[in-house]
Amino acid sequence: MQLFDQAFIGDFLLRYLHILVGIAWIGLLYYFNLVQVPALAAYGDEGKARMITLDKVARRALWWFRWAAIATLGTGLLITGIVENYWSRSGDAHKYTISIGMTLGTLMAANVWMIIWKNQKVVLANAVNVIGGAAADPAAAGAGRKALLASRQNFIFSFSMLWFMVGPAHFYPAAFPNATSSNAMTLLIIALVLIAILQINALGLLGGTAATNKLLWPYESHKNAMITGGVLWLILWVASEVLLK
Repeated sequence: MQLFDQAFIGDFLLRYLHILVGIAWIGLLYYFNLVQVPALAAYGDEGKARMITLDKVARRALWWFRWAAIATLGTGLLITGIVENYWSRSGDAHKYTISIGMTLGTLMAANVWMIIWKNQKVVLANAVNVIGGAAADPAAAGAGRKALLASRQNFIFSFSMLWFMVGPAHFYPAAFPNATSSNAMTLLIIALVLIAILQINALGLLGGTAATNKLLWPYESHKNAMITGGVLWLILWVASEVLLK
């Protein structure tokens, strides 16, 4: 093995780094949704304790979270750009299924920086102010709500994202060697439509107000998000089995 040649950098080193930083990113996503948010909700009247946790724990976790997202996206883009004939040497099932995973991953990274972090900055600044004895920022609750919806949406997307990132490399090419471009494209279109509907819903653009919008059910608890993520994965998996065989 020759160090630092194109094959080594593209086929191994970047993939290793991509997986490494991806573990950090998705691991923290699961920590926020399965541990931190439910724990903070259980604080009850301990408002100051909640603010200290946000300032001392969430702030640090969010730093690693957002930069791990950028690192995951960046190494993924480098892999597709450096590996020679990456798309031309791949079969139809590989190209279109991994495109689903790449679309989800890119959208999730955008959610991190454009929605979650943007709104969490307001929440963290409010925590510092409250700890210091200042009045709470009335905008903090709304900002926290927007960040939560986007975080739960990423949690939902993560199940399918991981499936369609790992599957093309280890399963789909061998399982569906005769998949046609037409059927593979149909699968991609179905996935993109479902992804778009869910993303628009998480932005609160479907249904009524936040208080009455029943379409926000998937985001109201981590359990609901797990169910929704599982259903999305099941739909896309069944569609791939039907269309790519």
